[in-house]
Amino acid sequence: QVQLVESGGGLVQAGGSLRLSCAASGGTFSSYAMGWFRQAPGKEREFVAAITRSGGSTYYADSVKGRFTISRDNARNTVYLQMNSLRPEDTAIYYCGSRMAVSTSPRGYAYWGQGTQVTVSS
Repeated sequence: QVQLVESGGGLVQAGGSLRLSCAASGGTFSSYAMGWFRQAPGKEREFVAAITRSGGSTYYADSVKGRFTISRDNARNTVYLQMNSLRPEDTAIYYCGSRMAVSTSPRGYAYWGQGTQVTVSS
């Protein structure tokens, strides 16, 4: 069973930056594609970014393209989300998930972390 633990969330002013981390344990990290999703109050969980098992390909939601960067370190069993130029509409709980094949849909992600809150003030 894979365990995922997110960290790095917090309160930041608009235009600021945060770096989220998601540490994995209990499985072979390099066997899983990883994704970041977010969920704001009253809204469904939405795709943010995803990365293939090797890190060779990345995918982004249009709303974050050019501002966020997903990366992974398979030696450290960790996936990252660098978030720059943050906006109030980026406020949400951010979750990382893992699945065998990369996907931009939350369906099929077998494992999820507990989430980390990101709040962007205007």
